[in-house]
Amino acid sequence: MKTNPPTWLVPVVAIFTLQTISAFLSRLIPIVAPAMSDEFGWSGSSIGYLTASNAVGGLAVLVAGSALLRQIGGMRMLQLTLLLGAACVVFFLYPSLVLVLFACFVMGMSNGAANPAGSEVLQKFSPPGKRNLIFSIKQAGVPLGGMVAGLLIPLVIVLAGWRIALFVCALVVLLPTLLTWRLSPALDGTAGKKGRLFAVPTRESLRMLRVPLAALADNPGLLKMSVVGSLFAASQSCWFAFTVIYLVDRLGFSLSLAGAVFAVMQVGGVIGRVALGWLSDQLGSATATLSIAAILSAASTALLGVTSTQWPLWAIVLLAFVAGCSAAGWNGVQIAEVARRSPPRLIAETAAGAGILVSLVNIAAPTAFALFITATGHYDYAFICAGACSLFVLAFLPRERCGAS
Repeated sequence: MKTNPPTWLVPVVAIFTLQTISAFLSRLIPIVAPAMSDEFGWSGSSIGYLTASNAVGGLAVLVAGSALLRQIGGMRMLQLTLLLGAACVVFFLYPSLVLVLFACFVMGMSNGAANPAGSEVLQKFSPPGKRNLIFSIKQAGVPLGGMVAGLLIPLVIVLAGWRIALFVCALVVLLPTLLTWRLSPALDGTAGKKGRLFAVPTRESLRMLRVPLAALADNPGLLKMSVVGSLFAASQSCWFAFTVIYLVDRLGFSLSLAGAVFAVMQVGGVIGRVALGWLSDQLGSATATLSIAAILSAASTALLGVTSTQWPLWAIVLLAFVAGCSAAGWNGVQIAEVARRSPPRLIAETAAGAGILVSLVNIAAPTAFALFITATGHYDYAFICAGACSLFVLAFLPRERCGAS
């Protein structure tokens, strides 16, 4: 007897695919940047500023994109930002830090669109008993995109140079975006509607700028869970931005080997996000699951700061994997919990509000990290401070009994 696939399968696959290539687009920055910086004579700490600019692009969409998301749909907005980001890789060819910062800003816009779009679509299609798992599968696209970037980009750089690698990356982004293009009207619920991509700002559209953050005040646990995400983001953003340059500059790794370690961290993120989502559904408690992730994130981030050339390769690889499972594995559970606590009519807005807090940290943490390294040269203290932020998660997690989620 033939059975129909579950109704949530197509939405999950589509959002997962776009989430993966959005992450791939952002992760190419810290991987290409060492080779580009060597040729242009930029310092290694400049990667922190490029990563921060990428986060500013995501923040801009989260703050100002609510009206456009309502008008054309979340998936469509995500697809459009991906196309713009792919086009902007051309600016990396010019030895101008201003142009590259602008390109990073535009490439970050898809990150800002990904969570509101994914939350709105998946909350409509996810069965309650599988919500954490489905959201975590979607979020597993982030480290998967990083894993592909960590393996593919260094290989192409070695074989053909970093300029060719940029165009390969643009093609990797374009193809899945175009393949999913026709799905967005059905998943966004905009089929048969005519929407404009651009509209003249009105008093109402300006009022919408404050909606995402205001929406977090709807219930006490919603704001706390959003702060939890921002604290986790401190460690995650520093791992993503500085792992490759740290391994190359301080531990003497080749770019290919550093990229492989980065990819292992992303593998851990894929496994960790799905596993933590499953565990959260089994325990019925997002709080317990995120507590485990916070402790492992703090420990692994602090340990990265004290690694040295005497450490065996397997130990560094294991550390990267554990960090992937924890420092980069929390997102699905946290985002699902924000959606669960949100009023149904404001899911996209609360997802955007929580994302704004995360984006602010994604801007501040790499920038502060880069400034600290420039001033002191101490990666160890910087990573220890980033790890301490994960421990503060334990103070902000809403207290509730198992079965509440």
